[in-house]
Amino acid sequence: MIRKIILGIAIVVVAFVVLAGIKTMQIRTLIAFGASFTPPPETVASMPAEEANWPNLIPAVGSVSAVQGVIVSPEIAGKVVEIDFESGATVNKGDLLVKLDSASEQAQLRAAQAQVELSKLNIERQRRLRADKTISQSELDQAEAEVKQNEANAEAIQATIDKKNICAPFSGKLGIRLINLGEQLDVGKSIVSLQSIGPVFVDFTLPQQALAHLRTGLKVRVTSDVYPGTNFSGELVAINPDLEVATRSVRLRTKIENADELLRPGMFVHAEVELADQQSVLAIPATAVLSSPDGDSVYVINYQPTNGVTNAVVQQKLIRTGTSHGDFISVEAGLKAGDRVVTAGVFKLRSGMIVHENNDATPKALESPNPPNS
Repeated sequence: MIRKIILGIAIVVVAFVVLAGIKTMQIRTLIAFGASFTPPPETVASMPAEEANWPNLIPAVGSVSAVQGVIVSPEIAGKVVEIDFESGATVNKGDLLVKLDSASEQAQLRAAQAQVELSKLNIERQRRLRADKTISQSELDQAEAEVKQNEANAEAIQATIDKKNICAPFSGKLGIRLINLGEQLDVGKSIVSLQSIGPVFVDFTLPQQALAHLRTGLKVRVTSDVYPGTNFSGELVAINPDLEVATRSVRLRTKIENADELLRPGMFVHAEVELADQQSVLAIPATAVLSSPDGDSVYVINYQPTNGVTNAVVQQKLIRTGTSHGDFISVEAGLKAGDRVVTAGVFKLRSGMIVHENNDATPKALESPNPPNS
């Protein structure tokens, strides 16, 4: 019985040793395979860093304002008896918008006009009497003064009536009506917004360091987040003669034709002043830049011959970027002209990897991109 137990234990030990040896050989084989395994090269797109001449632009943020804009309001109080406009309508200068009750002024005007007619008849009699030397010159002068006073009274009443007929002070586009028929309006009560939005102004500020390069007539590019991909062109029409004391910045004004009336007063926009001279830059596609907390970097492709085969090997380099222009961004430090950078597939790379270049499937970077759906 004891022999059978010892024999069973011996068989188990031998089996365990055999299995352990097999597993050890398998593990060593896998380690050797992993050490000798070379992953297939990643497919990337690439492009050389190139020197280019870009427009010398000074960026700024600004806001749109109307060439003419006002909140229409009454000069004198009165009750609304007629509204002659619709919200959002386009009106011409002089178009009647609102009529206030002027019944009492109309009655006063008729009485004043009657006084004018009476005084004119009286002055004719006074002149005949003066010709016969029946009255003195002072009496004639007093009669003439009375005519002028009555005419002035009539004109004052007519002016009050005219002020109760509220008209558009200039051509433009109306906003939303803020009054109702029969409402009693006080002086200065808002009736409707009237804005002339073709053309418009874009106002913005630049630091005083830019003042030496500025002059009226420079081209200005304006973009808005409301219309991605749409550029509005204008020119610099005014430069403030004084600077803002708190910020040491100068206020500028650009005129945009705005033929399609896309820009509206109060809208936030980005502006770029194009200076007369151009700037020389080292440009790469913006898609080549990999941003991280440590800074911006790119992967540069180096060609290394190994065993008679030339491999494309990537190396990560830190760079300092500058301004952007279209699909490109300028590099101020970290690269030199001719360095070939990876423009697509940068997120799957690490230094020392072998890559395969394929630029056929990657859209070409443009300085002035114009997407078809923009």
